[in-house]
Amino acid sequence: MRARRIVPLLLAVVAVAAPVAACTPIPGAPACSLLPDNNVWHADVSQLPLNVHNAAWLASSGATSGTKLHPDFGGPYGIPFTTVAGTHAKVPVTFDYASESDRVRYPLGSDTQIEPGGGDRHALIVDRDTCKLYETYATAQTSRGWTAGSGAVYDLRSNALRPDGYTSADAAGLPILPGLLQYAEVEAGKVGHAVRFTVSRSSSSHLWPARHDAGSSSSLNLPPMGARFRLKASYSLTGLRADTRTVLTAFKKYGLIVADNGSNWYFTGARDPRWPNAMLDQLKTVPASAFEAVDESRLQASADSGQVRGK
Repeated sequence: MRARRIVPLLLAVVAVAAPVAACTPIPGAPACSLLPDNNVWHADVSQLPLNVHNAAWLASSGATSGTKLHPDFGGPYGIPFTTVAGTHAKVPVTFDYASESDRVRYPLGSDTQIEPGGGDRHALIVDRDTCKLYETYATAQTSRGWTAGSGAVYDLRSNALRPDGYTSADAAGLPILPGLLQYAEVEAGKVGHAVRFTVSRSSSSHLWPARHDAGSSSSLNLPPMGARFRLKASYSLTGLRADTRTVLTAFKKYGLIVADNGSNWYFTGARDPRWPNAMLDQLKTVPASAFEAVDESRLQASADSGQVRGK
């Protein structure tokens, strides 16, 4: 299990973007996809230059000290999500961070799957008729009704970002669901998006497309929320299982995005009992030192949009 968030939530140059991959429909919501094809989550970052802070960010996250990747899913672990019809009843939610949350009614109910354990208790819900994504953090149903630390609503057909400085159900102010590995896409042999991951210490800043930060230090040696890392092209995939190669190929092309504070180099998948232990075990052997931070700024078309330049 990854570590809990350790601090409270607080408040380019010209280039042509690399091609993006077609989005995979959401299991249980086939008419919806995980954000538009031209969204930054789907951007190919394999040819981007290195970020000037690459070496420092790797060192501060333990990558140069023997840390390896850790899939934070499999068996009972992972973040579940629920799909509902547009007619599903919606309820009011009381938020701890109300000023930065979307204070609308959420389709929470007895059918809602909530991240298990004593951790972040995320709830992710897709309205399959409207393609709206509802996400909450620290979700609970009490005698007073539904409560959560924070909540955000996304139109999965839009590239709009949250207001700058606003949190979401993740410390980076980004949606969680688009950054989860899904069993169906790995089984099909094609992952077309970046994946969210955590670092134990982040800076008190954020990079596009992130909208929020949760660090306690302004040190440039710490990765900010939104920092993106890719697996080096030279990392050999020889001898690995086909599903392991699928995941690592995606890490070379789309990379990982710092989305929250937690254990170093823990990356997330959807909760699914079908994840094979043999694949997870192989992923755990990949050294974090095989990654490199990239400069994603040249993909930015607008500070308030997740759309990549030229797409």
